[in-house]
Amino acid sequence: MLIKMKNVNYLKNILIIFLLLSIYSHSHSEVIILSKCKNEKNTFKKNEYILDLEKSLMTRNFIYNNKSYKKYKLTDLSIKKKNKIKRFIYNEENKILTDKIGYPQFYTQLLFERDQPNIKIKTVINNEPAVSLLSKCDKIEVFDSES
Repeated sequence: MLIKMKNVNYLKNILIIFLLLSIYSHSHSEVIILSKCKNEKNTFKKNEYILDLEKSLMTRNFIYNNKSYKKYKLTDLSIKKKNKIKRFIYNEENKILTDKIGYPQFYTQLLFERDQPNIKIKTVINNEPAVSLLSKCDKIEVFDSES
């Protein structure tokens, strides 16, 4: 009789855990795509930024046009015409920032503001930040999904 009670309690506990996991596994994800991004220094056939907020990941897909590609190829033989860059991102207030690239005294990161077409670059030298415009995008798409 004692063994049956333990089995029943064990089954109840498993059922409760299963129900709790199914409730908490309900997730919400948001993906922001900024496309047709233009930049004053370079021209691109394709230049888009995909911000996956659930995965905390930014993916930039870009293809240089012939003029920009030839300009960079002169000084860097490793340059490719079609490129993909991935960076970790995090939220800070209403801003989305990429991970820091550089050293503690000098680093850069990309800065995105929600619902804004501008992509900025934040540069910090000896704790003195400066922000400048990097690109302006013609199209912003926001995808919400729940699972």
